[in-house]
Amino acid sequence: MRKIKRVLCTRRTALLGIAGAIAEITGCGGGGTDGVVIKQAAVQSINTTAKSVALSDGSTLAYDRLIVAPGVDFMDAYGLTQSDYENKTPHAWRAGPQTELLRTQLANMSNNGTFVMTIPKAPYRCPPGPYERACLVADFLKNYKGSASKVIILDENASIQAEVDNFTYAFNSIHRGVIDYRPGVTNIQINPDTKVVTYTDQLLVSQSINAQVVNPIPPHRAAGSAPGSWLANAGLNNSSSNGVPDGRWCVVDVLSYESTAVAGVHVIGDASSCGLPKAGHVANQEAKICADAIIRIAGGQAPDSGPVANSACYSPITASTASWLTAVYQYDASTRRMAIASNGGVTSGARATEAASITNGNFRQMNTWFNTLMGDTFS
Repeated sequence: MRKIKRVLCTRRTALLGIAGAIAEITGCGGGGTDGVVIKQAAVQSINTTAKSVALSDGSTLAYDRLIVAPGVDFMDAYGLTQSDYENKTPHAWRAGPQTELLRTQLANMSNNGTFVMTIPKAPYRCPPGPYERACLVADFLKNYKGSASKVIILDENASIQAEVDNFTYAFNSIHRGVIDYRPGVTNIQINPDTKVVTYTDQLLVSQSINAQVVNPIPPHRAAGSAPGSWLANAGLNNSSSNGVPDGRWCVVDVLSYESTAVAGVHVIGDASSCGLPKAGHVANQEAKICADAIIRIAGGQAPDSGPVANSACYSPITASTASWLTAVYQYDASTRRMAIASNGGVTSGARATEAASITNGNFRQMNTWFNTLMGDTFS
């Protein structure tokens, strides 16, 4: 048993040094009690017939029921490769070296330069995250690199995906003149060397931008779901897009998070497709619903027929202010997915609740929320 290192970047202000270097939010955990054994190794394959898992350390684990939380991989996109992400145009959507690289690139920008961010079509990890990052970059640039600096957001979605009211206000008022939000774009192409970005706008006109720093957030897929990888070989990646199989996600029964393709295997977190957003707080909720269901099944009972989950997230807008978003999700029997619910559990017409305003108080409460969530998740 070895200690497992966790690199956390939920407090995304760390990107700009507002909350300290990334090393300061690197924690170590591990150990086990009550018969729990922690092994640090990667999954190589799952034999769903023999009910066994082969690990990268050469060992094999037998299971009665298996829970996997593989997270996401980032796809090659916009003419970029994994090497480009690591060395030239970091997405920094997984905390670590790319986060430091993006931070360095921002620090080295000349005055009144142009920063370009791309946002993939949903679903992607942390729906408000790209808009939040754009706000923080804008706050940094206008305070340290000149008020004529530009943050151009190329969003493949038709509109802002979370906290619409507060991010619209942030773009049009707080960061007015710095943030330039361009939704509904297509055909994005990025030259990792020259930092020239081309795309097609909503009017189907080709456009080109000369950027100093490019931060492409590429499309995601469940880790291991690429053809020939362990998740795909186990048959767990059974999602479709517009009725066409795409193999990017794992469709689950949200009463238990058991795969709808492979019995006895449960998938939680960002890799699952269930109606919930891909976010840390949500993964915490999914794990609890899954564990409860397995305990009930082991006792000869059916899973809870009406699970409820909560999602909450704080979004820093400047170095000292933040917004927040919260939503309650209820099981919708008609779709067999989770859906946002209003008071009384009604899902029709329900929407998430945003903070009434962007405040310093929200920024202070953000740290309390973060520490509470991390304590509950990793205790």
